[in-house]
Amino acid sequence: MKVLLVHPNFPGQYAHILPFLASRPGTRVAGIGARTFPVPEGVDLRVYDPPVPPGEEVPPRLRPTQAALARADRAARLGLDLRRDGFVPDVVLGHIGWGDTIFLKDIFPEAPLLLYAEFFYSATGADVGHEPGKPSTLQDALRVRSMNMPFLSSMQAADWGAVPTRWQRDRFPEWFRNRLSLVHEGIDTEVCRPDPEARFALPDGTVLRPGDEVVTYVARGLEPYRGFPTFMRALPALLAARPGARVVIVGDDKASYGRAPAGFANWREAMLAEVGPLDPARVHFLGRIPHPALHALFRVSAVHIYLTVPFVLSWSVLEAMACGALILGSATPPVQEVVEDGVNGLLTDLYDAPALARRMAEALADPARHAPLRVAARRTVEKRFDLRRICLPRQMAVIEALAARRRPLTYA
Repeated sequence: MKVLLVHPNFPGQYAHILPFLASRPGTRVAGIGARTFPVPEGVDLRVYDPPVPPGEEVPPRLRPTQAALARADRAARLGLDLRRDGFVPDVVLGHIGWGDTIFLKDIFPEAPLLLYAEFFYSATGADVGHEPGKPSTLQDALRVRSMNMPFLSSMQAADWGAVPTRWQRDRFPEWFRNRLSLVHEGIDTEVCRPDPEARFALPDGTVLRPGDEVVTYVARGLEPYRGFPTFMRALPALLAARPGARVVIVGDDKASYGRAPAGFANWREAMLAEVGPLDPARVHFLGRIPHPALHALFRVSAVHIYLTVPFVLSWSVLEAMACGALILGSATPPVQEVVEDGVNGLLTDLYDAPALARRMAEALADPARHAPLRVAARRTVEKRFDLRRICLPRQMAVIEALAARRRPLTYA
């Protein structure tokens, strides 16, 4: 079997399936992306130069489509190169975002196209208009429709899709939802596991251990989409209530989603200006850290905060659960799909900073009472998101069904 994986941030969501496919006897793997990456032996990765984003001269509502078509052109040229070199895939896997897959069905008409269906935007019911006092407007609706235009082109060309959670699946229009398999990319529970001997060293030399009063917050970017303002507003009350607590914050200053703060370089500066100075000996901003270090941090965490608007569920919360962390999450649909308050974690209102501070302090004050939630959190990941027992077999079943021109299971 020949498989083509397409992702601008290669391998992206294919990080687990890539080495698995490459190790299978009789399977050839090629890739298309916009960055170089150390691939397994035998994988033919073709890389294009990312296009320059559309400038101010392009009307805002045309920019998503223009950017997507620029990437589609580059990915199509690399697809043609592969075809000329004799590589015609049995299945093409590509991410719905960015536009890379738009023309690939025309390059490889004989190959089923399997989309990673991460998200479909809407003006209501998800991230847009969720913040209290800021309802969705007509301009929001027009912007969202323009953002979905490249997605719709890829969806029309696709034979099937894979979506990681039920809530994300339900964001898609019904005509495409019927061609979606519920298949998460998987959490490696052998790598992500509790360790009572875990240690995490802070830049100041302090070594954190399980049992310490460690509050952790992790996001790709420190921004409102991931509840960063609420978290920061809760910290003064938490630090006053728990004098021995330390707070470890992981994430870029650059916002990955949504708007930038007015008058500040980033949301960290904006929130520090609002809440006032926080003791640097107790509140640690680490930026991004290596993945193994992140797992060590989860293992020493006394309570891990995961807040998000209704949007894509992060890998980090599932990895934290697998590492045995106590999750305190936002009561928003993506989180509620995996965390049940008082059963395998704790939930609070996304915008209620006093409630968040109170629940963090309660968790730190009585770790024994919350210990069963940690165990239940790991069991949730083992039961629903385990890489080797559940997710890889489902992914392969979908791929093999498409390669054999059969309808895959939806796993609904």
